[in-house]
Amino acid sequence: MAVIGITPCNRLPDYVESIRRAGGDPRVLSIDSSPSLDGLDGILFTGGGDIDPVHYHETRHAKTEEPDPARDDFELKLAKLALENNTPMLAVCRGVQVLNVAAGGTLIQDIASEVNTPLGHQVDTPSYALAHEVWVTPGSVLERVMQEELGDGETLQVNSRHHQAVGRTASGFYVAATAPDGVVEAIERRNAPFCLGVQWHPENFWRTGEFRSLFEGFVKAAEAPVDS
Repeated sequence: MAVIGITPCNRLPDYVESIRRAGGDPRVLSIDSSPSLDGLDGILFTGGGDIDPVHYHETRHAKTEEPDPARDDFELKLAKLALENNTPMLAVCRGVQVLNVAAGGTLIQDIASEVNTPLGHQVDTPSYALAHEVWVTPGSVLERVMQEELGDGETLQVNSRHHQAVGRTASGFYVAATAPDGVVEAIERRNAPFCLGVQWHPENFWRTGEFRSLFEGFVKAAEAPVDS
């Protein structure tokens, strides 16, 4: 059984249950410890607040939230370590932003003021409320693992509660899904066993199973031997 390290956040139960139902062994990590891959087969980066833009060499936007330096430091170091070791990763919301920044990319600090769009990306209640569709890139890992759930073979209906998003995609990654307004909704690392970040919250659907195959694909990849 693959042991999946889960970064701590305020809404942990849904992440833990999603991994458990996908056949993995969830282990909640502590940001008070040094980042380590010891005993872990995969890493799940969870949602949360904004990353300090100093980490991607930008000035802080007026709408950017007060960062959590300890969490930023722990997660960025852990992501870089996992990238170096080709460790399977699934990153959710803030997590996809951590992954992109750790690999050298940037972020849109506030969609509402930086993107000309009528699309709502902050629909917080209820947590599983569907907000919009995303267009999935053909040939992506996301397309493969979510194939049975894709409407018209290329779209997914997702929830959404974020005001930031991937800006410049990090080198070695590609866009695996976009919203109709062009906002990046998923990225993947090229030639990786499983390194996928999504901007929505698939963990909120563990009761109904719409994204169970995403977590199952991640756990299955984590069970396989890693080529370093």
